Amino acid sequence: MSDKKIGVPERDVKIAAGLFWADYGYLAATVEELDAGGVDWIHMEMRDGTYMGFEAPRGGIDILAGIRPRTKREIEVQLQMNRPSLDLLKQLADEGADLITLPLETTGETCLQYVTYIKELGLKAGVWAWQGTPILFFDQYIPFVDIIEYECRYPFWKPVTGGKSPHVMDPIVEESVEGLYTMLKARDREKEVDLMEDGGLNKGNLESFVSRGMSVGEFSSPLLKGPEGRFRPGDGHITAAARDLKQHLVGLSATYRGEEGGLK
Repeated sequence: MSDKKIGVPERDVKIAAGLFWADYGYLAATVEELDAGGVDWIHMEMRDGTYMGFEAPRGGIDILAGIRPRTKREIEVQLQMNRPSLDLLKQLADEGADLITLPLETTGETCLQYVTYIKELGLKAGVWAWQGTPILFFDQYIPFVDIIEYECRYPFWKPVTGGKSPHVMDPIVEESVEGLYTMLKARDREKEVDLMEDGGLNKGNLESFVSRGMSVGEFSSPLLKGPEGRFRPGDGHITAAARDLKQHLVGLSATYRGEEGGLK
């Protein structure tokens, strides 16, 4: 069904296209244009309405079912919820998810067991955490997962303006990505496990993350928004943004990454 990219670090840093800033009135067409622009997979977030006090669910199974027929790319479902259930994981597998990423902070003592279950369902599995979570927590999962993801802080109570990302990129996030790559390398997994930075990435700061070992970036604002607000399919902006970002990453990757994945 899908072009397999997740958990296969390559010479070129990959694009996980986040749907957070999509115009959901045009979601199917947006996914098709991201696909045409050459993104490597689709990244959707699924909230239970209680996680971080957001008060409302987001990105339900209906969204996954709706976009699955629109792309051959892999689809990641990043869970943003408290203690997700085995039944939910099975439903996501049935609706065509390729990767499920579990939140380290709120999955609790069942997290590694759930990684095992996701793999038994035939899917790829990952773990993710917000900035502020000690990166050492990832180490126990490196032998078992396909991807680890670290997300920079997001002051969600502040209004968002224009095409800017709401995330804040602190220098310690760069240090954390470098530390995570060092952990992957120490376990000889840097060519088998993807390392993602999630949020706040743009062409101005990408070199710092590529040079530190990031193998995939999650991008939503750079692909789906401009100074006047969200892009709509049909005006050429989404596909053009994806192609431009891909070209930029190819250039950086040639400088810092080896042909078989990992840093030179």
